[in-house]
This record gives sequence, C-alpha cells and structure tokens, in this order.
Amino acid sequence: QVQLVESGGGLVQAGGSLRLSCAASGSIFSINTMGWYRQAPGKQRELVATITRSGITNYADSVKGRFTISRDNAKITVLLQMNSLKPEDTAVYYCYVERAVPIGGRYDYWGQGTQVTVSS
Repeated sequence: QVQLVESGGGLVQAGGSLRLSCAASGSIFSINTMGWYRQAPGKQRELVATITRSGITNYADSVKGRFTISRDNAKITVLLQMNSLKPEDTAVYYCYVERAVPIGGRYDYWGQGTQVTVSS
C-alpha cells in the first residue's frame, strides 16, 4: 500500500558527504514516523535516524553531529544529509515509514535499500 523509493547512495571517500532521499507514494495517509536504518553484511539492521511528522528527531549515537534528517511533508519525502562519513558508515541504507493508522494490520514499510560505501 506504500511504496518507497530511495536514492542518493554511492561511493565516497572518508570525510565526504552524501544525501539520501526517500519518496513515499501510494496510501500515504496517516504516515507518522519516517527515517533510515542501515545494515552492514553480517550485522543486524540498526536505526540511523528517524523523524516524526511534527519534526521530532532521533539519532543513533554513532551519527549524532554528522547526519541530519529532515522531511518534506508536502512531498512525503525524507532526507538524510550525511557529512564527515566514515568507513564504519558503509552499509545498505533502508528507508522506513511507520503509519499511525494501519492497513490490514500493517504499520511499517521498508524501501529496497541503497548502498553507501565509504572508502578509507
């Protein structure tokens, strides 16, 4: 019911920057929290940053001060500005959307992921 399309991943040197974008479409009503998770090979998926529709943000300790999450409610898009990237940031980044009102009992949705690779 909700489709998420991520973009902006790529290869960057340590200390560089990337900007990830995720656009939601479909049954976009009642979307509350949007954000980003990431998963490196052999590791569990972990939270990177989230933002509510009212603008409340939450960041993983590892990215505080370096990443900034924002959203455009008119376009139903969430952005992640990533600065001062480190090799440890290398992972597949997944867009996340949480609904306030479920459809068929489903509250959350995931994008297909976009690869971010930071070279040393």
